[in-house]
Amino acid sequence: MHTRCQFSIAALCLILLLAGCGQPLMPADPDGTLVDVRGGVLHAGVTPNGDLMDVSGDAPRGDEADAIRAFAQSLDADVDWTVGAEETLVRGLEDGTLDLVAGGITDKTPWTDKAGVTRAYREVVDDQGRTHMLAMLVPLGENAFLSELERFLSAYVERGDR
Repeated sequence: MHTRCQFSIAALCLILLLAGCGQPLMPADPDGTLVDVRGGVLHAGVTPNGDLMDVSGDAPRGDEADAIRAFAQSLDADVDWTVGAEETLVRGLEDGTLDLVAGGITDKTPWTDKAGVTRAYREVVDDQGRTHMLAMLVPLGENAFLSELERFLSAYVERGDR
């Protein structure tokens, strides 16, 4: 009888513990960025940065612009481009008007307290011969979107697309 009582108490404690776990085990997007973008519109903020992001024409061109287009295509989404300075674009991530920011941003970005940062996905060398690791920014806390973007970028670079 004593063992049966201990088992019942342990089972009850486990049930109560699990009932208090409202967080999913997988990454989540509190604001639903991935769900909103999939089959919809990817709002991409870009800042000019040489061959990585050329904004002189009608639409951004360059290696990172190509990666963003391919990512949007993988989500069956159109891209809505916003060109601006990093600070302005990061505010767009904060206020929910942008889903992603790119343009020569590195894994050493100062914006880590304002935005989610992808893992470094590609090495580039600047005009002075210094090596940098590229990253992109997403809204802070949108972890499912961040994970999807990181998976995409890893496969994109591995395939040699860039």
